[in-house]
Amino acid sequence: MADQLTTYIDAEFDNSIALLKAMAADGELRKLTAAVVDASVEALRSGNKILFAGNGGSAADAQHWAGELVSRFNFDRPGLAGIALTTDTSILTAIGNDYGYDYVFARQIEALGRSGDVFFAISTSGNSANIVRAIGAARERGIKVVGFTGAGGGAMASLCDICLRMPSTATPKIQEGHEFLGHLICGLIERSMFEPVEPR
Repeated sequence: MADQLTTYIDAEFDNSIALLKAMAADGELRKLTAAVVDASVEALRSGNKILFAGNGGSAADAQHWAGELVSRFNFDRPGLAGIALTTDTSILTAIGNDYGYDYVFARQIEALGRSGDVFFAISTSGNSANIVRAIGAARERGIKVVGFTGAGGGAMASLCDICLRMPSTATPKIQEGHEFLGHLICGLIERSMFEPVEPR
């Protein structure tokens, strides 16, 4: 049993290292990441906001990244406008009950989204029905859409203004890639909006 555990641990370290190396070597992914930061900073400087949504682990990412913006990431500074559409159980259950689960994010975008906002749409498959529907609602309102998906991109590949596709088809590894890029983007937004305060 110990040997099996060691083998699994070693394989997971190797797979995660391989994922990050593949991401680091992807020049297009780097360019698109910079474009996401530029779009986000432009929105925030214009008084707009960033909306986040996903299901399951991607819902956790949505909440995590919104928290990094509203609170802080690397240093103290004013809060930045980020809203996770995954957190209000009364809203989620009301929409799910009245309209169906496919509408839980689209309805919130209809209510809260404004032209000039940015929507981070997170789906490892790129095919989550409620995310795809939310993208449609965002585009109707002039909201720029940033997709986080796996290697294929799914339906989202052609629907997003920018689609960040992780070089993997394994859900856990796609999520690891999303988390790395989410942190990178939050850090870059913060540094672009405010003078960095280096730790003493």
